Amino acid sequence: MAAPAPLLPHDTIIQDSWRRCRAFGLDHQSAPSFDQLPAEGISQLLESQHALVQTTHQEVLPYYENILSNSNCLIMLADNQGQVLTSWGTQRFIDPKLARGFNAGASWMERATGTNAIGTALACAQAVHIEHDEHFLKANRFMTGSAAPIFDANREIIAVLDVSSDSYLPPSHTLGMVKMMSQTVENRLILNLFGGEHFQLTFNTGLNNLDSQWAGLLIFDESGQVLSANRRADNLLGISLSRVMIDSLFKVSLLELLNQPEGLPFALQAAGRNRFQCLLKRPKQAPVQARVFSEPAPAPIGLKTLHFGDSRVEKAVRQAERLLEKDIPLLIHGETGVGKEVFVKALHQASSRSQQAFIAVNCAAIPAELVESELFGYEKGAFTGANQKGSIGLIRKADKGTLFLDEIGDMPLPTQARLLRVLQERCVQPVGSSELFPVDLRIISATNRSLREQVQIGRFREDLYYRIGGLTLELPPLRERSDKQALFKQLWQQHREPTQWAGLSAEVLALFEQHPWPGNLRQVSSVMQVALVMAEDQPIRPEHLPDDFFVDLRQAAPSAPVVMDDLDDSQNLQQRLAAVGGNISHLARELGVSRNTLYKRLRAAP
Repeated sequence: MAAPAPLLPHDTIIQDSWRRCRAFGLDHQSAPSFDQLPAEGISQLLESQHALVQTTHQEVLPYYENILSNSNCLIMLADNQGQVLTSWGTQRFIDPKLARGFNAGASWMERATGTNAIGTALACAQAVHIEHDEHFLKANRFMTGSAAPIFDANREIIAVLDVSSDSYLPPSHTLGMVKMMSQTVENRLILNLFGGEHFQLTFNTGLNNLDSQWAGLLIFDESGQVLSANRRADNLLGISLSRVMIDSLFKVSLLELLNQPEGLPFALQAAGRNRFQCLLKRPKQAPVQARVFSEPAPAPIGLKTLHFGDSRVEKAVRQAERLLEKDIPLLIHGETGVGKEVFVKALHQASSRSQQAFIAVNCAAIPAELVESELFGYEKGAFTGANQKGSIGLIRKADKGTLFLDEIGDMPLPTQARLLRVLQERCVQPVGSSELFPVDLRIISATNRSLREQVQIGRFREDLYYRIGGLTLELPPLRERSDKQALFKQLWQQHREPTQWAGLSAEVLALFEQHPWPGNLRQVSSVMQVALVMAEDQPIRPEHLPDDFFVDLRQAAPSAPVVMDDLDDSQNLQQRLAAVGGNISHLARELGVSRNTLYKRLRAAP
């Protein structure tokens, strides 16, 4: 873990820049060329950088309105090639002969415009302040400016933020301001990238600055792997945070850190002597595969990896493959937790729509009164509490991609009628609007209920049932699958940490085989994650499994009523202990005796 690179002194930055300018063949009398892009190039540039411009606008504009709006200054955003993307503020101070240099597509790289805030910040990869006479070209000496690079989650420069004026700008104040704005944008880019899917740790030197943009920000997964960090975190901890484990940064175990209350400050001591005030924010949804700075994102799940020899799953995969590019709706049926969403995601990835959106909707999780507005969108002011900007809805978000309607049997009847219309006409009408919007999407549905029965009792429309069920695929519950052992090993491989190689003991594999798994693959995944944490670098043994695991196991194979004579039957005790995987506490509760009593009886056995 290397320390962050030291910053260059200001005088060195200016001297190095002037040296580069002379090497480019410039002199003080040279006119800035700006290397202006043609109209088509500008359009492509702005389209490619739309997300960056939008994020910067959201984060920077409040600063401008609150602090800089009364100043005679201009804020500019340029990409990592020094090309202007947009600006905020006044251009009244700019010489009309140079006005084109402040429009979108103009380049401020040193080779085109000499020493300047944007180009020099890019060249030295740090924030700079350029006074009037420090510009290499005399044509640019009418202004002064400060600029700071913006880095992405991979620590690559993606943009530069600049504040310029023809008036005096206090160097330290202006430089601090532009650094603050660039840090705010960086933080937002990191948070947008990870979308609340992982743990967030915010930390700083005191309680009063925990909510500032100058706080350190760490994104890490449930294994403790740091996935991303802002530069402030580097500076506070004194190291470059790339591919490190969070418990190596602070004197705390991962479990202790994860058990901290959300939203309440707590103190942590760094690996050095520094102490920080911290805030923990938990994932908004189930954690996904870890993302590391320099490692590519995990490969998407393929159809061939959905089974390991089970004939029923293999049949479902084979049938789904044949309909991959056909306009035939699919209905996936199976118990909760059998992997319906994973199956549909694999279908999406294998199809020609893989580069487009995949939108999954749990119809049972959305309140009935909000289903229509969430699915179909709504016009602004369509109902009390509606967002003033309106919403395009999830169906239109899935345009050109795949819409997955999970637990469709829980969809309210009025919504079913509107969905049927979408399927028939391939158009969406938002709530409160008379306008129709065409959509091109693949709709795949799933349910854990018998929709035929729901039709018979009047809870599901018959016409919609036949519309969504062109082909019904059945995914078997885990207890009925013939490839369970391979699945268990696959899930162990998926959830283990890189240092965990010990695997599953034979006793645990045997217990897994006997278990009814009412929660199916979702339950196995949860049990496996707990067991891996408890086992650390040991093989997973019965004592590492959660108690709930044994409750389900006992219910699947009810034992004979317990009588006190059982305690005197050493052979019976040993058999019972083996049946619960050697878990003394669990057997003691089952027999209604203390652990000490049970230990005594087992020790007394011949």
